[in-house]
Amino acid sequence: MTSVIADERIHVVRDIEPLDGEYVLYWMQAAVRTRHNEALEYAVQTANDLAVPLLVCFGVTADYPEASRRHFRFLVEGLRDVAPALERRQIGFVVRQGSPPAVAADLAGQASAVVTDRGYLRHLRAWRAEFADAYAGPIHEVETNLVVPVETASDKREYAARTIRPKIHRHLGDFLVDLDTTAVDIPWTERLDGLDASDVDGVLDALDVDHAVPSVEQHFEGGELAAWRELRRFLDQRFDVYDEHRNQPQTDDVSYLSMYLHYGQISPVAAARAAKEAKRHGPNIDSFIEELVVRRELSHNYSWFEPDYDSYSALPEWSRKTLAKHRDDEREHLYTRNELEHSKTHDEYWNAAMTEMRETGYMHNYMRMYWGKKIIEWTNTPEFAYRTALYLNNKYLLDGRDPNSYTGVGWVFGLHDRPWTEREIFGTVRYMSAGGLERKADPEAYVEKVRRLVGETLF
Repeated sequence: MTSVIADERIHVVRDIEPLDGEYVLYWMQAAVRTRHNEALEYAVQTANDLAVPLLVCFGVTADYPEASRRHFRFLVEGLRDVAPALERRQIGFVVRQGSPPAVAADLAGQASAVVTDRGYLRHLRAWRAEFADAYAGPIHEVETNLVVPVETASDKREYAARTIRPKIHRHLGDFLVDLDTTAVDIPWTERLDGLDASDVDGVLDALDVDHAVPSVEQHFEGGELAAWRELRRFLDQRFDVYDEHRNQPQTDDVSYLSMYLHYGQISPVAAARAAKEAKRHGPNIDSFIEELVVRRELSHNYSWFEPDYDSYSALPEWSRKTLAKHRDDEREHLYTRNELEHSKTHDEYWNAAMTEMRETGYMHNYMRMYWGKKIIEWTNTPEFAYRTALYLNNKYLLDGRDPNSYTGVGWVFGLHDRPWTEREIFGTVRYMSAGGLERKADPEAYVEKVRRLVGETLF
């Protein structure tokens, strides 16, 4: 079958007649999956229309910003899954080392047309612009990692979840639709030189990536197969208590999808549809849609419309003013970045959260809020606190270096929030205390959970 892909997802970068080429090229970079990938299906349809085969390429660069072996392993495990799935569909696939736009431009030299997916961060947008300068043929960019396309949801930077929520819900019915797999008319038959994605360690060794942060495959495996196993496990075992437990860090009643969404290894549309098809409506599905769609797409709105999304200066004026007013307030505890990074504080709850992040690549979302607030409280200036929180977040989390990262850290400092009662150090920025954590959850049980996860020697 051939799917109809919403026009709002398709962005024409260059609209000219196809070149006299040998294939259509899909430059896969943001959506590392074959299941429910609008960019892939659009590329198949384009190749069929031109009566040529389809080639998919991916460029791996060892100097990807802030990425380490931990992040690269998860990515390459995704490429490992993509390779045989494309082969079964008679689509060509090649992974090459190098600057991604340069890899794509080299292969586009023989392409009739190019399709790519959409990236939202500064360097990803720059890559696509660089490629457009290097390739003279038609280019279409397909938005495949959001439910509601970012510019359909809003044409400006939104103030908070409450302002974007009705805009997103207005369009949900139009975009929460199934995507059929389009049959390939002309099979790919050539074999191209490239990295062997089935040899994960071999690819990592060839890349000579940063080994400072080790991989965490004992805790999480990358790839669309693992993503769907995790989603099914969530829907079968944890979904019925999701609304009640999603802010209870001592439990495991969350989806664990954020890292797979970051690498484009699962479609948010497909995940939302699977949850809706579970036939368990009410607060659980409402909460899941709120997190998966509204909150996540608020973060993409921020990264898309705010050029300085990773800078302290982009925080709301009111929060910067109130933090500046209290920047010289006395701190009972002050820690260096190194002490924080190695969980050397007086607070066992915070230490457990930092240990979970450092040793597993994941931190429960409720603890992320507490973790970030305490960095404000325990460092000498709010600007240094912001840089430290972002540094640790991006260094260790598998879902770091993402629009959610910049929004999540920003929220700690007042982004997408409102002023609260004024207090020392924080001014009117929302405060979180250990006592509040104890009233709302069971942090002692959370500490024990982390201890079991990482073992006594690492705790």
